[in-house]
Amino acid sequence: MNKGKLIVFSAPSGSGKTTIVRHLLAQSDLNLDFSISCTSREPREGEEHGKDYYFISLEDFKKHIKNDDFLEWEEVYRDNFYGTLKAEVERIWALGKNVIFDIDVAGGLRIKRKFPEETLAVFVKPPSIDELKIRLKKRSTESEDKINMRIAKASVELATAPQFDIIIKNYDLETAKAEASQLVRDFVK
Repeated sequence: MNKGKLIVFSAPSGSGKTTIVRHLLAQSDLNLDFSISCTSREPREGEEHGKDYYFISLEDFKKHIKNDDFLEWEEVYRDNFYGTLKAEVERIWALGKNVIFDIDVAGGLRIKRKFPEETLAVFVKPPSIDELKIRLKKRSTESEDKINMRIAKASVELATAPQFDIIIKNYDLETAKAEASQLVRDFVK
């Protein structure tokens, strides 16, 4: 099978990585397809199975772990597992496309370690922890407790930024999107 490139975008929740990834997917010259992650959590309002995530039961997720079906996986929060099925990457490579990931920091670094030459690992850095909290509250998708959990985790995630190939500082979204486009374009050529 002809392997394409792997482009990983990781960041604390609310940093803008999903918006940047969607921007990149809209650029047909990059030949990207989105790696849909599995999760054991419930869908948020507006999320679709097979588009945003593969929503599977905790029991099924654990079966996939036992069967070594994941390229990477993580228990991000208690009983909230996220992971990338090997079959998902193979599906995209079979289409002759490059794979783009919107995944947590630990998963992104695992992919980089497994495929060091084929992977561009990008960390999206928010302006500040305070700005992250404002962005997460604006989403209105989670409780105050969940937001506080995400903020606590963000400090740990920010410390991993130097392990990535590139850090994009998302102080201005349009600038961050333009920087990401150029980085990916240079990498896939």
